[in-house]
Amino acid sequence: MSLKEEVLNAAENYSLGTYAPDLILSKGEGCYLYDIDGNEYLDFASGIAVCNLGHCHPKVTKAIQEQAATLCHVSNLFYNEKQPELAKVISEKSFGGRVFFCNSGAEANEGMIKLARRWGSRSNKSTVICITNAFHGRTLGTLAATGKKKYMDGFSPNVSGFTHTPMNDLEALKAAYSDDCCAVMMEAVQGEGGIIPATEEFIKGVRELCDEKGMLMLIDEVQTGIGRTGTYFAYQHYGIEPDVLSMAKALGNGFPIGAFTAKQELNDVLVPGTHATTFGGNPLACAAALAVFKTFEEEQIIENCNEVGNYIIEKLKEITAEMDVEVRGLGMMIGVDLKDTCKVADVRKVCAESKLLVLPAGENVLRLLPPLTVTKAESDKAIAIIEQALKQVMEI
Repeated sequence: MSLKEEVLNAAENYSLGTYAPDLILSKGEGCYLYDIDGNEYLDFASGIAVCNLGHCHPKVTKAIQEQAATLCHVSNLFYNEKQPELAKVISEKSFGGRVFFCNSGAEANEGMIKLARRWGSRSNKSTVICITNAFHGRTLGTLAATGKKKYMDGFSPNVSGFTHTPMNDLEALKAAYSDDCCAVMMEAVQGEGGIIPATEEFIKGVRELCDEKGMLMLIDEVQTGIGRTGTYFAYQHYGIEPDVLSMAKALGNGFPIGAFTAKQELNDVLVPGTHATTFGGNPLACAAALAVFKTFEEEQIIENCNEVGNYIIEKLKEITAEMDVEVRGLGMMIGVDLKDTCKVADVRKVCAESKLLVLPAGENVLRLLPPLTVTKAESDKAIAIIEQALKQVMEI
């Protein structure tokens, strides 16, 4: 039996069938992935917005190796050197708040919700207003916040205390408010929902409504955070500050770590005994994340994201000018809305056959999340493949 056959046999017989993968990937370097047969793929998925610095970035790899040989875990019953240092960096890169560390985006969002509920309990408020077509995670709490039927089927009874209103519809959100509402939870750019940026009017209106009605503004930046949209956090495009902000995915460039940061005045909400995690903020994860932030500064990653991201968007608009599609996005969070012209799964399949990995978003949006280190030359290669894939699937 070949190694490939062994891997597939083990997966088929021993892994829970929650996924339907179609490649066995064995190596990554920069913007490229390699399968078990040695085939090279240009990666415009980045592990779903995780490897923002590309695969196996040498500075992050070195930090993980050195920390793994020093201290991996001690639990949060003790300080470790790396966690407060990382909290300081996150605070400085955002709005000067306090940071809680966990292991994933769902955990970070769950923590945000718990903080909002506990804060609201002081005035008997518990309902969180969320946005239709959002995605906040797969735990029971974050599923309820997501509110999408296809994710919730079979898991009832659903966690109560969430209501949903459309993205960029401020009047509907105002109408959804009641005296029981403690927070509004939203993404600055919807990722799984189809790469839908918030309008400036909407996000500023949410901020004003939260201030007026005494609600917390929670922004989920699990996918948009750590430079993806051309700023460290997507809310920074809009000139507002949330009260609580979540992050994960790209924070460790592939090493699992999540976090949320809350404004200083919320520091007394989650006190010892109210929220915790065994692995969150361990020195190994924090060492990886510190290396990520250091690399962003040393290698001008944000600048490249904006320059090349705008280049990709403009080139995509050029090649689709005669097609009934829409290109939209911020930085290197880019969507090609195929509308009803063709199936995104078919386009992905043709791209993969040409050795380009891309993603879906929603029902019919082609989602492009390249490493923020990608060059214009690599982008041209990807755009050429996408153009041919669209023409082939649309039979143009």
